[in-house]
Amino acid sequence: MPRDRDVAESFTLGAAQIEPVYHDAEATLDKTCRWIERAGDRGVDVLVFPETYFPGYPYWRRSTSIARWTDLMVDLAENSLHVDDDAVSLIGEAVADAGLHLVLGTNEVDDRPGSETLYNSLFFFDRSGDLVRRHRKLMPTHDERAIWGRGDPAHLTTHDTDVGRLGGLICYENHMTLSKAALCAGGEEIHAAVWPGFWEQHGHPGDKTRAESAEARDTCDIYPAVREYAFETQSFVVSCSAYMSEGVPEGFDDGEIGFGVGNGGSMLVNPAGIVKAGPAIGEETLLTAEFDRDERRATKAYFDAMGHYTRWDAVNLEVSDGRLDPIHDHHGGPDRAADRPALSPAAAQSLAEEYDVDVETVEAVADAIADEG
Repeated sequence: MPRDRDVAESFTLGAAQIEPVYHDAEATLDKTCRWIERAGDRGVDVLVFPETYFPGYPYWRRSTSIARWTDLMVDLAENSLHVDDDAVSLIGEAVADAGLHLVLGTNEVDDRPGSETLYNSLFFFDRSGDLVRRHRKLMPTHDERAIWGRGDPAHLTTHDTDVGRLGGLICYENHMTLSKAALCAGGEEIHAAVWPGFWEQHGHPGDKTRAESAEARDTCDIYPAVREYAFETQSFVVSCSAYMSEGVPEGFDDGEIGFGVGNGGSMLVNPAGIVKAGPAIGEETLLTAEFDRDERRATKAYFDAMGHYTRWDAVNLEVSDGRLDPIHDHHGGPDRAADRPALSPAAAQSLAEEYDVDVETVEAVADAIADEG
């Protein structure tokens, strides 16, 4: 009989492959809450929306003049989410009514005083509707760097839920070996992977076209990436991709915007890398599947990335828990402590053995040295 870990043995995961009302915060909010309600009615435990679903991915970023780009950046900011917005509270109320965990892809307006920078973010809500944490994409891809700032190292983390430890990464972050390892080392069990669509790739990453059928999985890097992520970390993966119909949205001209790769492609994958639902192409849909924790245990019996298949003495990872802030207390205190790299477990163990003391003593001394500067 499985031990009681205060987590559910079976659960339902869902990918909300839903089209936002492009660049329209109010209408997108209304639609978001309606689909959260539907997911709750279907018994979904963890629901994931696509990358920058709120209020849409900036597919216009390459096809405009600088002047028009500036106008669109202002419009995007005005329709993006800030952690203190009433919209966030209303989404939380919908989440609480539906009784699920939510991972929402959003354009986020910075909450640092004086900043108006946008970030490509994930907002994590628990069943009570509280916004428990967020993740900002660490490195925007290619010309996305003209849209979004770089995320905080402190956001590369996971948190506990009643169905397992939950984490998430955005688009090409799901290809970043060390970022994946950081979430794995954080005990991740359920992973949200979000994308701006699904594509056919022709030779290199910059040469791709909108997927027209599930056959695009033969060349789309997303398909092997999420299956490998599931297997290498023994995680349940919700891969949620953006869907946009090809009409011209209000406020845009013909030819000014092309939704390119935004044609869905969401998938639900178990820890053995088996796709249990999807990829769903060319439609707005709520993709769901049921999972059992024994699917994870069975995979870990062969390959446990946090147990018998590891060699921390050969390879280990240092993860920064810092937040990028403009002011630091150079005399110690919480700001300085938050920005220093954590002493890795392997390094602490090595020092403890060298000086014949316990690990707790090593960590206490390291903290004291850092606080002294």
